[in-house]
Amino acid sequence: QVQLKESGGGLVQSGGSLRLSCAVSTPISNVYRVPWYRQAPGQQRELVGTILATGVTNYAGFAKGRFSISKDNAKNMVYLQMNNLITEDTAVYYCSRMLDASSPDDWGQGIQVTVSS
Repeated sequence: QVQLKESGGGLVQSGGSLRLSCAVSTPISNVYRVPWYRQAPGQQRELVGTILATGVTNYAGFAKGRFSISKDNAKNMVYLQMNNLITEDTAVYYCSRMLDASSPDDWGQGIQVTVSS
């Protein structure tokens, strides 16, 4: 069974930065897509951004210019660098793994990010 585990969350002040890591238990070099999602209290889960097997990245509008996704295929790690954080970024963040274009096949357990004003 594939496991994904997020780390690096916590409490940060508005304007600060955090880097989330996602450790994947299987090779990611050929994984179709590794998306990051987030879910704020009382809100639906939303896509933050994604990195394709080729390394190409795509971001939701709120993440463009502030967030950056990267990966290290040799370590089976995916990263979400978040800069200039605002209180609205407070949420549980999830990494996932997609083997095709349909929907995520596997999920991490999520990690809390809290941005204080």
